[in-house]
Amino acid sequence: MMKVLIGQFINEANANIPVKDEITTFDIAFGDELIEKMQVGDIFEQAGIEIIPSVYAVSGASGVIKRHTFDYIEACFLNAVREHLHEIDGIYLMLHGASEVDGLGSGDHHILKAIRDLVGPYIPITVACDPHGNLCQDYVEATTAIRSYRQSPHTDSRDTWRKMAQMVCDLVKDRQNIHSVYRKLPMILGGEQSVSADEPVRSINQYLDELEQDPRILSCSWHVGYIRHDTDVAGCGIVVVPATEADQAYAEEVADKLADYVWNKRHEFHYTGTTAKPEDALAMALGFEGKPFVITDSGDNTTSGATGWNTFILRQALAAKSDKRILFASICDPKTCDLLDGLDLGTKTEIELGVGHDAMSEKVKLEVTVLSKGQVVRPIGIGTEGIAKTFGKCVVVHVEGTAIDVIVANHRQSYAHAIQFESASVNWMDYDVTVVKQGYIFPYLKENAAGYVMSLTDGATPQDTASIPFKRIMRPMFPVDQI
Repeated sequence: MMKVLIGQFINEANANIPVKDEITTFDIAFGDELIEKMQVGDIFEQAGIEIIPSVYAVSGASGVIKRHTFDYIEACFLNAVREHLHEIDGIYLMLHGASEVDGLGSGDHHILKAIRDLVGPYIPITVACDPHGNLCQDYVEATTAIRSYRQSPHTDSRDTWRKMAQMVCDLVKDRQNIHSVYRKLPMILGGEQSVSADEPVRSINQYLDELEQDPRILSCSWHVGYIRHDTDVAGCGIVVVPATEADQAYAEEVADKLADYVWNKRHEFHYTGTTAKPEDALAMALGFEGKPFVITDSGDNTTSGATGWNTFILRQALAAKSDKRILFASICDPKTCDLLDGLDLGTKTEIELGVGHDAMSEKVKLEVTVLSKGQVVRPIGIGTEGIAKTFGKCVVVHVEGTAIDVIVANHRQSYAHAIQFESASVNWMDYDVTVVKQGYIFPYLKENAAGYVMSLTDGATPQDTASIPFKRIMRPMFPVDQI
């Protein structure tokens, strides 16, 4: 029986936050639990291929990874490869692409290079990745095939995982001496400027689909990149995978055409939906007729690695003295959460909400009543309401003398799914306005909101790409440079 080694490593490393990832930040799994969480086991079973599980290590969007933590995770991958080197027919990996390791650089790139060095140049390796991950020539060419999700938000993530799992099954049964073709684009974008339901990404995705209709092309993808740490591999890129060795030269031609196509649309990228300065965004929400209305606090976007502890919009809302019911989902303050968790429901108390790290997370004195308690959870993925992991706890409080309720949490997590509100024991659709720690609004909220706006707040995830003080990126680079 043929055997394929599988594993998953996901981290989006935001270098603008004052915390770094320890091993406790990661959801770690091995064996059967890994196979279940990667959601591709049936693909290999149907192909008659045995799975060799390595490690599942997922921290999502958070901070730069401490070196000793990464060394352990990488060792889990490499030990599995070494142990089974004599029987591996192929390798399937889910590597996000946006990691950063203290003193090392990209963890994704390091893991893949180390694996390729062990197995040699010809073992098929397929990689599913997030479009908000960084690429480089050596990394891409170390894969037989690499493909990113098409959609942002990532409604097709599970489909992409399964597509690349199926691809490695096909490649181990019909070996092809091929490798992915890469073109770097001198363009740097944030995720909020590349929503797939809008142009120009919609047309780019259509073009990718058209290119994949050619039997000489196995896969095409466009990679936005990741901008929350300064690195020489930042920037957009495209990847084209030939179907056979005879198609390698043709894939190079297609890659040039695709790169030109995306590059020529560089002036078309824009924020999707309504965006506004913070004062205008709040006024829009409070003046909106109907409910629910959603404000995304884009400068404190936990889906891009921010801390989720900024109190700026809360202070805005308190100053506005509106009678509109407002829910903050959530504000991360572990000490205050622990204090509140020790109180009975219905208890009134005074708190100082906010970690006080900087002006954005300034402490706010509040008199509150404890309404409910719950858990902070991360769903399995967009479109599914199963719980992948419980990360912490939360307490919902009412701010006395106002129409404001706050989910106070001990872990940073964006509220983007029904199961997260349910786990917090709160119904966000009962409120006129809900404030969440996101950039672009996630599908569940968008579908159920009567209106929404992205507030262009300051914080760890600023939206003005051209103003970010990059030092290490390739130059010239659009829109930092007008090329």
